[in-house]
Amino acid sequence: MSKKVIYTKNAPSPVGPYSQAIATQGELIFIAGQIPLNPETGEIIGEGDITAQTTQVMKNIEAILTEAGVNWSNVVKTGVFLKDLADFVPMNEVYAQYFTENPPARACVEVARLPKDVLVEIECIAVK
Repeated sequence: MSKKVIYTKNAPSPVGPYSQAIATQGELIFIAGQIPLNPETGEIIGEGDITAQTTQVMKNIEAILTEAGVNWSNVVKTGVFLKDLADFVPMNEVYAQYFTENPPARACVEVARLPKDVLVEIECIAVK
């Protein structure tokens, strides 16, 4: 895998754990949006708790990354969908724990509704 962080002072600096852009070369892995479901029971984890829900989403993504033979360092782009942008800070605190160096490019938006009325959904692209 080849992954290069792109940064320019001619665009706004990231205000969180993400990069302006990432250049890659290799096999792309597109991970569908994950919501905070327990994979064993199918039940929602952390009803009404953005920290618990984000943690479960990241665990679900990590399981898929592992099955694909990659890890968090291979992720080059994420999309975060929040039911309420007021949950951005606690979501971001959990998210940042998984991307401690050279975080991927990211978009984060508030949406009207998510599947099963969860608070957060995250999708990502990794490169192998």
